[in-house]
Amino acid sequence: MAGSNPQGKGRIIPSDALAVAEAAAQLQMGGIVAVPTETVYGLAADARNATAVAKIYAAKGRPDFNPLIVHVPDRETAATLAVFDDAANRLADQFWPGPLTLVLPLKASAGIAAAVTAGLPTIAIRCPAHPVMRALLLASGLVLAAPSANRSGGISPTLAGHVADSLGDAVPLIIDAGACRAGLESTIVALRPNGWQILRPGPVTAEQIEQALGSPPLSAESVTIEAPGQLASHYAPAKAVRLNVISAEPQEWHIGFGAVHGDFNLSTSGDLSEAAANLFAALHIADASDRTAIAVAPIQNEGIGAAINDRLQRAAVR
Repeated sequence: MAGSNPQGKGRIIPSDALAVAEAAAQLQMGGIVAVPTETVYGLAADARNATAVAKIYAAKGRPDFNPLIVHVPDRETAATLAVFDDAANRLADQFWPGPLTLVLPLKASAGIAAAVTAGLPTIAIRCPAHPVMRALLLASGLVLAAPSANRSGGISPTLAGHVADSLGDAVPLIIDAGACRAGLESTIVALRPNGWQILRPGPVTAEQIEQALGSPPLSAESVTIEAPGQLASHYAPAKAVRLNVISAEPQEWHIGFGAVHGDFNLSTSGDLSEAAANLFAALHIADASDRTAIAVAPIQNEGIGAAINDRLQRAAVR
């Protein structure tokens, strides 16, 4: 199959039915492939194959205490892996397929590789909306563990080229379907016996979840690492990041927002969804620039802005 294959990088092939079929065959044989989702590009493997899952951890350099999200084609499949209560069903009704991950009790019969859940009694599970990921789930007949397709702790990939630049030949096949629409990883919600918590903010906002469930979130507390994106330092470029900057220093590549123009503006109109879609691409560009540091304009901490600021705060931790 035709596709670019730069020296030392995975083969990038355009998204079509043949690409999905080739990727499905690789997954069925215990391989790993990079695939687009509506959030970011994911590094997928059969979630029931321990050897395949180990390839994800090896390719990413990911710590083994950090669980993976399992992607499923529908709620019926999800219910074979996790225990759904009324709250989980309500969230699935409203937000699946889409960028919401639920942390639910793991069924003993699920058959998921232990590394996927990092030995926890819960599983992080999502039904994605992207047509390529959905086609791959159906063609492979598998449930797929798929963290972001980049080196652990680095900037998440929203383009196929980001995957190739980050992982090199550690991933043999990358399906290219252009830029990811949301541009931020899914919201992760843990459902507790007495309520719910957001473990990672994302495109589905806390306000939307509260409206769906009819109750506010539980008070924030220190929790075990139950899902991706909870490490203090994450999504980080190689260069130092300074936040809430109106006027950058000469050595800083300035990511602007709204009236703060910068070298690259996430959204000149101040649209938070547009800013979220552009965030990781801007960090990749800034990290590759000839400046020695990165500055980011202030972004309001409301709606999806909370998710943007979560990523930026973790990116700024050195």
